[in-house]
Amino acid sequence: MRLYLTALKPTDSVTDGFLPAARALGCEVTILTDRPERHPHAVACDVRDPRALIDAVEQLGRPDAIFSNSDHLQAETALAAAYFGLPGKDWRACVAAKNKFLMRRKLAEAGIEHVRSVRLAPGEPAPEGMPYPVVLKPREGVASEDVMLVERDLAGAVAEVGKRRPGEALVVEEYLEGPLRTLETLGDGEEVRVLGGFETTLGELPYFVEERLDWAPRHERHEAHVLDALRALGVGFGACHTEYVVTAEGPRLVEVNYRVIGDHCDFLLGDVLGVPVFEWILRTHLGERVPAVPGTSAYGSAVSLVADRPGTIRKAPGHESVTLGEVRLRHRPLRDVGEVVSLTHTNRDYLGVVRAIGPDRERVDAAVEGYRASRPWVIE
Repeated sequence: MRLYLTALKPTDSVTDGFLPAARALGCEVTILTDRPERHPHAVACDVRDPRALIDAVEQLGRPDAIFSNSDHLQAETALAAAYFGLPGKDWRACVAAKNKFLMRRKLAEAGIEHVRSVRLAPGEPAPEGMPYPVVLKPREGVASEDVMLVERDLAGAVAEVGKRRPGEALVVEEYLEGPLRTLETLGDGEEVRVLGGFETTLGELPYFVEERLDWAPRHERHEAHVLDALRALGVGFGACHTEYVVTAEGPRLVEVNYRVIGDHCDFLLGDVLGVPVFEWILRTHLGERVPAVPGTSAYGSAVSLVADRPGTIRKAPGHESVTLGEVRLRHRPLRDVGEVVSLTHTNRDYLGVVRAIGPDRERVDAAVEGYRASRPWVIE
């Protein structure tokens, strides 16, 4: 079987997740990327252009699957898969999920939910009349970059973000107050299965840095709302990571990421469920059905170690796996000793991530706290 994987920069999800999974499935993998020097044995291709992508695949040999885990390449990859008659996502759903204003518009048109939202073209001034507080975000942003809560002077905030993102559209929408949660799904084109979900702990406002995700019990009413929303968007194939807020009026979507959850929670998801989640995802792109999702009594957490000051990293724990009592814990450094850190108030401020799995939250928390105390990151 020949699998083409489209990518931009290397990620742990691809390097340590999807590539080993593809090998386990017996796939011959070709990485197509616009950064071939950063990927082993990759083929150079303008992967942001579906015409170039299709042309490259045609020259290299008939595919059995075309897949991407990149936020930025879902629509292009879906178009290429459709051209070759392969299982894949609806490119229109990929566009609607990525474009936060289109997502709001389609959900309102379907009568699923109504969240006040205004799109700002590049250089367009802030809208008047929206009641504070509001959230300002890039229309197609990632990693919480330039997402902020604005309680006054929206015009100033729009001008500030516009300077950092010239030529990019922005979105202003009402602030959704309540707990932030996720729903992780996997579809095969016939059926969408719920894998589970996480409760998200954010850092201090006005920024939206995700500091911790904890495995959460399933909630049927929340799941039903999110699944209705995904159907309205046309999302029903492959992995999808949806974030939503539990407001006083019920669940309201924040964003739909039409790929598997990131920041090492994809690995945690597989650990908690005890299934090869990366293989499951690739199997759907090879035309297979999604298996039944097993129940689990395990508890898991992914704790991001966030820089709290600028400076130089003087000391840091390495990449390691340890067992503390009944808890299995893994630490993945994302920065190197000697590296200079400058605060961005985004997920780019992560130093490392600790993921832990055990019988319950009490023991998982104790293990994580003990590990962090014994192996601190030191910035001076």
